[in-house]
Amino acid sequence: MSAYETIKLDVADGVATMTLNRPDRMNAFTDQMVRDMIAGFDETDANDDVRAVIVTGEGRAFCAGADLGSGGATFDYEKRLAARDGGASKFDPDRARDGGGQVGIRIYESLKPVIAAINGAAVGVGATMTLPMDIRLAVPGAKMGFVFARRGIVPETLSSYFLPRLVGVSTALEWTMTGRVFTSEEAKERGLVRSLHAPEELLPAARALAREIADNTAPVSVALSRRMILDMLDAGHPMEAHRLESRLMVARGQAGDAKEGVTSFLEKRTPAYPDKVSTDMPQPYPWRPTPPFKG
Repeated sequence: MSAYETIKLDVADGVATMTLNRPDRMNAFTDQMVRDMIAGFDETDANDDVRAVIVTGEGRAFCAGADLGSGGATFDYEKRLAARDGGASKFDPDRARDGGGQVGIRIYESLKPVIAAINGAAVGVGATMTLPMDIRLAVPGAKMGFVFARRGIVPETLSSYFLPRLVGVSTALEWTMTGRVFTSEEAKERGLVRSLHAPEELLPAARALAREIADNTAPVSVALSRRMILDMLDAGHPMEAHRLESRLMVARGQAGDAKEGVTSFLEKRTPAYPDKVSTDMPQPYPWRPTPPFKG
């Protein structure tokens, strides 16, 4: 187990479990949680033994949204900066970054698949942080909501990018414009959540899914497949996908993983893929680097 202030990170049998760990505050999101989650994904990416990451919450909530302990100043970025450094830094609104978005970018850049195990309320950033994750499982009756318009702010954590792509424009507009809270049953019906599980079965179901990845697939192939799908979401023409796929098929076809994948299939045995994401990602990777933040 690694030491963090607001999360727990445990690795067992190739699967990392990141648990948001502020149960007394329903795992409400803070600046420290931003730092801890980013560091946690740095750790899972650097560990070749980790094949998948599960994100869940401690206690009865997944994440109840931003910590509102600062009252009406909760979303005042200038006051938050002053509170952190005592006014030592000059506030520049063009350089101020949404903390949830920083976590979302880091999840997007993850080299390992990320599974959300939504064990309770996931509201505000608690809902939007799951959008860059790859698969979402939830317990029945979990409260979810993109409540920003009811707090006088706007959707964040990359939700204006991911949400309409996951559930369609009409549902994304309805959920964000009304700001209403809905249940995980509606989330499943509209395609946001893959499946519902009794509380005692949620983590076992998430681990079973992670094990299916860990036991049967090549780590480099999974990392590349994940990024290919995400990067092609806004491709202007199918030719962009054809170019990228052709380049990567050539690179991977010459790699040890491809030889092992075919040989183990023909020999009817469990594969032992030799390539690692830490050393064997084809170059250039990423083929579409994350652009710098500019206001």
